[in-house]
Amino acid sequence: MKFDKAALRRFIVFNRLPIAIVLILLGFLIGFKHGGWWMAWIPFLIAVLMVIAHFMLGTMTLIQTYIETGDMEGAQKVLSKIKYPNLLYKPIRSSYYMVQSNFSAIGEDLDKAESQLKKSLENGMPEKEFEGTAYLQLGAIAYKKGNTKEALEHLRKAVKIGLPDADNSAQAYLQLSSICIQRRDFKSAKIYFNKAKAAKPANEQIKAQIKEMATYIARIPG
Repeated sequence: MKFDKAALRRFIVFNRLPIAIVLILLGFLIGFKHGGWWMAWIPFLIAVLMVIAHFMLGTMTLIQTYIETGDMEGAQKVLSKIKYPNLLYKPIRSSYYMVQSNFSAIGEDLDKAESQLKKSLENGMPEKEFEGTAYLQLGAIAYKKGNTKEALEHLRKAVKIGLPDADNSAQAYLQLSSICIQRRDFKSAKIYFNKAKAAKPANEQIKAQIKEMATYIARIPG
């Protein structure tokens, strides 16, 4: 029978506290019954590390596997196991709120998604690219809510900080171009549109948006 390391890892992560209790009891058993206090510190130490990991890491160490396999329901169940997010280690807490915001956005709960993104930023992003992505998402949310001024600010900040790939960059510039068109700032609209094209996105949907907007941009005078 093949040993399933992933299943064992999930079991340990989901059951850190019960395992810690068992280890503490084992430590006392070794100490009192067998007089082996010099060995009892080993299960005690492991138990302490288990408790620390439970509160400071939570189940976030498992989330990437679920997201990569497209198991969104499983990912949400993993997140639901975290009862005290404020006790998470700061970079982990930031990632927790970022993932939560994505699920809220999928559910069209834009206010909740916006609030969670802001919490993620407040806790500090592990990398600048993640910070740029957060501002891109905030800009998209503000745009959906009809707040073009706030959307413009967030999107400009996103491209200034930097985004992880060509698709995200093109998306940000397209949204900026669209907002500038609404504000009748046609010069800026053209600049942002050209930057969207220059990004050379691979995503077919974004390519289609560029092609569609190109027809409109061509009719703008100047």
